[in-house]
Amino acid sequence: MLNSSFMKRIHRWRSKAGFIGLILVLILSKPSLVSFVLGLGICLLGLLIRTWASGHIIKEKKLVVSGPYQYTRNPLYFANLIIGISVVVGSLSWFVLIIFVVYFLLFYPPAVKKEKTKMKNLFFKEYEEYESKVPLFLPSLKPHRPPEKKQFSWGLYKKNKEYRAILGGVLFWMLLAGKMIIF
Repeated sequence: MLNSSFMKRIHRWRSKAGFIGLILVLILSKPSLVSFVLGLGICLLGLLIRTWASGHIIKEKKLVVSGPYQYTRNPLYFANLIIGISVVVGSLSWFVLIIFVVYFLLFYPPAVKKEKTKMKNLFFKEYEEYESKVPLFLPSLKPHRPPEKKQFSWGLYKKNKEYRAILGGVLFWMLLAGKMIIF
């Protein structure tokens, strides 16, 4: 069992380690046109899921069970898995695969656990029912139908600053394209 101070350190280092990891990915990548296009397509899927989720989530104010939250309790983290896979595919490097697997296994299980604990503390009774119907990470093919139908909101998308993920994705794929063209 991981202690809470270790979990806090892991959580704080997730973004910094991700940035360092992406620099290593750019250095170690050997993209081809096919790997680049395939990886970019996979990345777009991940970004679409993140966009969908961020247009529904109301952080720490309400337990959201609409949109992609009908399929998984952690659609943003699941989308990050897809985006990470896209980076591996686009980079066409075994070293990048190793970096991604180590990064994901080191940072995401504690993040998912921390999120679950936080949601249980904030929305105990509601979360208990939600938890019994919707998988923690890998999505179900059959959605849990929430009692209310909530629509996607561009206002929430903007409030959650999800455009930063798209900007980061565009920058990464431009740099990878530059490497592919130059080398």
